[in-house]
Amino acid sequence: MDIRLLRASDIPLIQHANLENLPENYFLKYYLYHALSWPQLSYVAVDVSRPPKTPYDHPKIVGYVLAKMEEEPADGVQHGHITSLSVMRTHRRLGIAEKLMRQSQLAMVETFGAHYVSLHVRVSNKAAIHLYRDTLGFKTEKTESKYYADGEDAYCMRLDLSFLREQLREAEEEQKEKNGTEGVDEGEPVGDVGRDPAAAKSSEPKIKVKVGRALGVGDLVEKVESKAS
Repeated sequence: MDIRLLRASDIPLIQHANLENLPENYFLKYYLYHALSWPQLSYVAVDVSRPPKTPYDHPKIVGYVLAKMEEEPADGVQHGHITSLSVMRTHRRLGIAEKLMRQSQLAMVETFGAHYVSLHVRVSNKAAIHLYRDTLGFKTEKTESKYYADGEDAYCMRLDLSFLREQLREAEEEQKEKNGTEGVDEGEPVGDVGRDPAAAKSSEPKIKVKVGRALGVGDLVEKVESKAS
C-alpha cells in the first residue's frame, strides 16, 4: 500500500470512493478547492499490488483523507480540519485510515505549524469514533445538534498536536547536534597556508626550475622582434 499526496488527477477517483462509502458528498470543485489551496494536507492510499496495465489506466485508490487549514479560526489559533476520510470496504481493518490521518496531521504541523486538528463525526458512526478517540487520541469537545443534512447530531472532536510539534523540534535539535559533531571538511591545505614551515623545509626537497632567459625565452623573443624590424 502506498500513501501519497493527492493529485488533481485523483479527484474523480476519491469522489467515487466518497459516493460509495459516505452519506456526506461534495461537488467536484470542492475537492479541487482543497487540492489547490492546501496541496500538502490531503493524501490517498493506492493499492500497488494492482498496478495500472497501461499508461491510460487509473491507479487503484482505496482510501483518502481530505484536509484543510482553517483560514479564519474563531479562537485565533492556527489549526487544521479533517473534511472527509474514507476507505473502501474491501480494504478496511488494515490500518489505512490511521496512516492517512497521521500523515495529514504531520503535514499540518510541518507546513503550517498547526496547534491542533478538528473534525466532525456522526454520533452513530461507532467505527469512526473508535478510530478517532481510541486509536488517534481525539477528545470530544461538544455535540452539535442536527449538524448533518438528514438531521443527525455530530460530535465535534479535537486532537492537540503539541506532541508532534515537540517531536519535530527534538528531531531538528538532534540533526543540528549531529551536523556540529561531524564538522566541515575543509579540504587539503593549498601552498604553504596551514603548513608547518619547519616541517615543510625538512621533508620536501627543493627543485630548481629554470624561468625567463634561462629557458631561452628572452632570446627567442628578441630574434622574432629583430626579424620583424
